[in-house]
Amino acid sequence: MSEEIIKFIISEDQEGQRIDSVLSSLMEDCSRSFIQRLIEKGNVNVKKKNEKLKAGQEVIITLPEPKPIVAQPEDIPLDIVYEDDDLVVVNKQKGLVVHPGAGNESGTLVNGLLYHCKSLSSINGSQRPGIVHRIDKDTSGLLVCAKTDLAHTGLSKQLEEHSMTRRYKGVCYFGFNEDEGTVDAPIGRDPKNRLRMAIVKDGRRAVTHYKVLERYNGFTLIEARLETGRTHQIRVHMSSKNRPLLGDSVYGPAKQPFGLEGQMLHAGVLGFVHPRSGQYMEFTANAPEDFNAVLDKLRKL
Repeated sequence: MSEEIIKFIISEDQEGQRIDSVLSSLMEDCSRSFIQRLIEKGNVNVKKKNEKLKAGQEVIITLPEPKPIVAQPEDIPLDIVYEDDDLVVVNKQKGLVVHPGAGNESGTLVNGLLYHCKSLSSINGSQRPGIVHRIDKDTSGLLVCAKTDLAHTGLSKQLEEHSMTRRYKGVCYFGFNEDEGTVDAPIGRDPKNRLRMAIVKDGRRAVTHYKVLERYNGFTLIEARLETGRTHQIRVHMSSKNRPLLGDSVYGPAKQPFGLEGQMLHAGVLGFVHPRSGQYMEFTANAPEDFNAVLDKLRKL
């Protein structure tokens, strides 16, 4: 795999922001220091990390050829909800990247799991061992990881068949006239900005079912149920309805209220059939304190 060149245009919402800030929001799995090194090495056509951007300005990023990564065990605190010989269910904290990659070679969920579990399934190789599905860095909540190849194969099949239960809570901008609905729209890379996802004609089918839980002044708390599991699916689908997630500066306004960094989205319910026992198992995790603190503020608006 050779180096990759990505181009995009600065939007009006992004005008006046620093280039390292904009790239940090778009390149969610990369650390700020990695992005700053890209700028310093001349891999971005904006020369200074603190340069303020203008609407309509073209940004060109040259991503170097990725180097092979072998994830190493690290003592990272994890909220283990359930564990047996085949799998482990984790309530991931906001801000934790799921697996190593360019710009985040350590400090990920995988590094913590290798320390805790000692071994994980080998199907995804040395960079993403045990990872059956993933949630975004700034999304909190439940995901299941495989310790054995048997578990990995069985869980992956359920994802392919859309039989795994995955329900999220999210806060969207604006109100909903309807109490529930479905977005069925294909998702792929945004042709205008390869760092984002978008609804595109030749994308992979993506289906999100949603229902309103609470209405506030200018915002709505929803439950979103994934039928499919595409990258950024809920975020893209809600943005397509002009109801982006609160805190999501990639698919919503660049400047967010309440000092939020990252979307208000929590994977609260996860259910699957255990690959060995055949028993259906379902787990729940309450939203984190900072999520509920924002809800308290919205209720007082």
